[in-house]
Amino acid sequence: MTDKKKHKHEDEATETKPAIESASINGDQTKPELDALKNQLAEAESKVSEYKDGWARSQAEFQNYKKRIERDNELTYASMKGDIVKKVLPVLDDLERALQNRLADDAWANGIELIARKLQNILESEGVKRIEAKGTAFDPNFHEAITHEPSDEAGSGYVIDVVQNGYMLGERVIRPALVRVAQ
Repeated sequence: MTDKKKHKHEDEATETKPAIESASINGDQTKPELDALKNQLAEAESKVSEYKDGWARSQAEFQNYKKRIERDNELTYASMKGDIVKKVLPVLDDLERALQNRLADDAWANGIELIARKLQNILESEGVKRIEAKGTAFDPNFHEAITHEPSDEAGSGYVIDVVQNGYMLGERVIRPALVRVAQ
């Protein structure tokens, strides 16, 4: 055991001798060491710059990812909202058809009218608006023509009558208006 300890101390002594000797050597040998240290510093600074640029790029990519996810979520929400509104619109159509054929002073029909108005107000508060079609030029983005008829009232390509109202949610057409178009 003492041999191992002795060898250990001898190793330490031999390691410190070159360090002491190198420190006492003249300036000729320190110049290459100084150049080597400068090179190491330059390499370290370039790596720091490279890592910093990578970090900044990662941060920008993450911000773009967050924005893309938020935009996708908004589009999904608007799409789901549009799907629900599409399912409600036939009920509103039925109420409006029932009101067109009602008797003059029927209390029951007045109640149905209040329900239809309430439903329309709810849809309007959610951003759903009716596409005004009668008397406007036919636009395939907003209208769906079911017939082309000769007409003295309107010029060619104008909507004569609306068979079924169309609706928009924001800037998106949920359901085009079914219309009769002048020939």
